[in-house]
Amino acid sequence: MCYGFPDEQALSAARAQRGPGRRAMLRGAFAGAVGAGALAAGVATAPGAHAHTHRRGRPLVPPGRISLQLYSMRDDLNGERGFDETLRAVARIGYPRVEQALGLFGRTAEELLAFYEDIGVRATSSHNDISADEEALETKLRDARTLGQSYMNVPYLDSEVLDDWKRFAEQMNHEAARARRYGVRYGYHNHAHEFTRDLGGGVTPWDVLTSELDPRLVHLEIDIHWAVTGGIESGDGVRDPERFTIDVIRSAPQRVLQYHVKDRDPVTGDTVDVGTGMIDFERIFRAHPVKEYIVENDTPDVTPQQTAEVGYAYLRHGRC
Repeated sequence: MCYGFPDEQALSAARAQRGPGRRAMLRGAFAGAVGAGALAAGVATAPGAHAHTHRRGRPLVPPGRISLQLYSMRDDLNGERGFDETLRAVARIGYPRVEQALGLFGRTAEELLAFYEDIGVRATSSHNDISADEEALETKLRDARTLGQSYMNVPYLDSEVLDDWKRFAEQMNHEAARARRYGVRYGYHNHAHEFTRDLGGGVTPWDVLTSELDPRLVHLEIDIHWAVTGGIESGDGVRDPERFTIDVIRSAPQRVLQYHVKDRDPVTGDTVDVGTGMIDFERIFRAHPVKEYIVENDTPDVTPQQTAEVGYAYLRHGRC
């Protein structure tokens, strides 16, 4: 099993486990749980279940492309452990990259770069809101260039008004054009509501974004958990949420260059540590490889440290 460790002894024992793992058990339990409320949760039953053929111990993705979203580590970053020790622990796990979130933690971009170079980690991406003005835009782009980032992504937008989404896209196109001058690729990170909200006449935010964002300037950072959830909640991906996600990726005019690799509990729909839920990541990875595979869990199952360890082990070694 790879989930719910109460202490280090249990964690060590779980890592040595050679059984089918929690994912297989969850799938089996889920298949028999329809009468207990799985359908009420909007989760696919047997037609949406898929056999996993990955050989344990083989990397799912190129190790150098594995990253960690620092939002997953926020309790440690902002807690007693602090930024420095948390990031040193991330480096010891083996992560070569991180995706910035929550600002620069009291440092200048130059100071943060020096710290990352000291521990052997690169900040290759970041989450940044749409800028309030041109000065704020220039500041975030200068910081991204200083840190050596390849990517910058808008993490969240929301409105029930169609014209707002058009304005969002117009502003992102503007910021992406400026980002190109700094050598930074500019992207958008999805949640589920882009696929489920009806803005009128059956038009969704995803329809607006993918039609209005300039594919020459803006890429997509697909959050797999939220795409799967969007497919299930909209009804379009209930039977096969991975196929829904693959279709989302393939049908978008914009290039999908990054993934947020975040798993989903098959009953509650909550985020869980990578490799412990219902999502067949390898199927999606085979259909569309990307430049970065970014481990994330919005609500770490036990601790942020375990989320980072389990996610890296799953992508690096094909097991958690």
